[in-house]
Amino acid sequence: MSPQDAINKAKSGEITVIDVRDHGEVKTTGKAKGAIVVPLSVIQFQCDPKGPDFNKDIDPSKPVALYCASGARSAMGARILKKLGYGEVFNIGGLGHWHQAGGELTR
Repeated sequence: MSPQDAINKAKSGEITVIDVRDHGEVKTTGKAKGAIVVPLSVIQFQCDPKGPDFNKDIDPSKPVALYCASGARSAMGARILKKLGYGEVFNIGGLGHWHQAGGELTR
């Protein structure tokens, strides 16, 4: 999925966008509008629907688009989500890709 496709699907509520960067990075640069911040270090716990630390803002039945700073951590996060049973998981690269495709940022 391209960043532009992710932006359009996020606007229509068709996908969940997850930022896998740590909170310090998000505080410094902002995040994609509507994205849920789940750092890669805790993604295993916050994205496991059967776990006690599951983030209730995530809908496991929807496709998920992940991003980080460059795309490396979001690729790792995508592999973890697939192991957790998520059906459609997409790595859309870095926050810059989102922004360059016209996606809004929030702080």
